[in-house]
Amino acid sequence: MDDMVRVRDGEVWADDTGGAGLPLVLLHPGVGSSTIWDRVVPRLSEHHRVIRYDARGYGRSPAPTSRYSQIEDLAAVLDHFRLDRAVLLGSSLGGATALGLALRHPARVAGLALFCPGVTGYDGLATPEFLAELTALAEAGDHEGIVALCLRIWAAAGPDEEIAATLRAVVPAWFTTYPHQEQDEPAFGRLGELAVPCLLALGELDQPEVVRCNEEMAARIPGCRLVRMKDWDHFPSLRDPETVVALTLELCAELPS
Repeated sequence: MDDMVRVRDGEVWADDTGGAGLPLVLLHPGVGSSTIWDRVVPRLSEHHRVIRYDARGYGRSPAPTSRYSQIEDLAAVLDHFRLDRAVLLGSSLGGATALGLALRHPARVAGLALFCPGVTGYDGLATPEFLAELTALAEAGDHEGIVALCLRIWAAAGPDEEIAATLRAVVPAWFTTYPHQEQDEPAFGRLGELAVPCLLALGELDQPEVVRCNEEMAARIPGCRLVRMKDWDHFPSLRDPETVVALTLELCAELPS
């Protein structure tokens, strides 16, 4: 069942499979919308209630018109569906949001399944060369050039038309959200405070800066299970949904119901 969820000064689109079991909330990356979970949801929903949503400006969610926080929006989604606790499954930007909520509201997070995650407060994920090229393409209004740049940086596992289409669909969101999204508090320096079961899966074909960041994150999170996938780039749920499902279910099986 899909629904529009009220958030501060706006709304986001969300989908709830219903069902029993420990609820899972899926948080998409900045390089994709909630459709990035299309191949994952059916399998996960055999065992768990699964909720996913489009962050503001992505997919079926309206673009923001005022300042907003990704963490606050996630908390609003949990409130809307009356979830006291949930397992958070986050990729890239979604991973950063999941970590932020786990630090701000630890009682609401039963577990973390992180796939090629980002994190606030970590310097060096965007190289000066990448930022310069991205800025030049943005100023020229060259969206296809931005897609090509992103494919080169984050899709090193090989050409894929679905990934290219995913990027084309979300690039406009970067321009509508950038003026409004608040930078949530730095989390990297606080990862040692986490006291929740955590899985972190990185892709060895991902951007080298992301790989290094993920390694350092896993080392800082107490008890974190680090999984290295040699054939993954930055799009694990599109490249290898079966393994994403299997790793998530393994984490959930270890949690109290």
